Amino acid sequence: MRLSIIIISAVLLVDQISKFWIKLSMHYGESISVFGDWFYIHFIENPGMAFGLAFGGTIGKVLLTLFRFAAIIAIGYYLFKKAIKLPSKGFIIAISLIFAGALGNLIDSLFYGVIFSASSPYNVAEFLPEAGGYGKFLQGKVVDMLYFPIVEGHWPNWVPFVGGDYMVFFRPIFNIADTAISVGVGMLILFQKKYLTTN
Repeated sequence: MRLSIIIISAVLLVDQISKFWIKLSMHYGESISVFGDWFYIHFIENPGMAFGLAFGGTIGKVLLTLFRFAAIIAIGYYLFKKAIKLPSKGFIIAISLIFAGALGNLIDSLFYGVIFSASSPYNVAEFLPEAGGYGKFLQGKVVDMLYFPIVEGHWPNWVPFVGGDYMVFFRPIFNIADTAISVGVGMLILFQKKYLTTN
């Protein structure tokens, strides 16, 4: 259980510090090159799901936030039950990463609309503004900033449906919480047989 607490705490700390820094120091849409044209800190806000996907307007946003909350409770319960049985460290790490990532994005959805003013291309957000936040409880936007346009160009003309179209790999902009979820899910997919036999 100690390993799980350490992982969850570390992911949440890095995730929330990075998001606060972005919100309080960058304009919406601003980019900072970290490694040439391959890696940027690019500030956007995601009103929906992971990697910039949207879902059903305001009602969809509230439903998505409630779903995240329910999922976190389920994952937390599952993690606690499994941790008692002392499964493999790899399994604990994977589930802890997924839990921490989901919780990190849930914090944005629950509170960011209340504690921050709106970000825009013309102004940087304020923390606890006197006039109130940009949204209501459960309607905060998730802060994304990691952008890796490693390959840019056009699809070959012979490729069906997208031939000749402009493409960027990797196009989605994401955050530390998304990364933790992806790594955790990847671990479960790659090593599920090992985890199942261990447990």
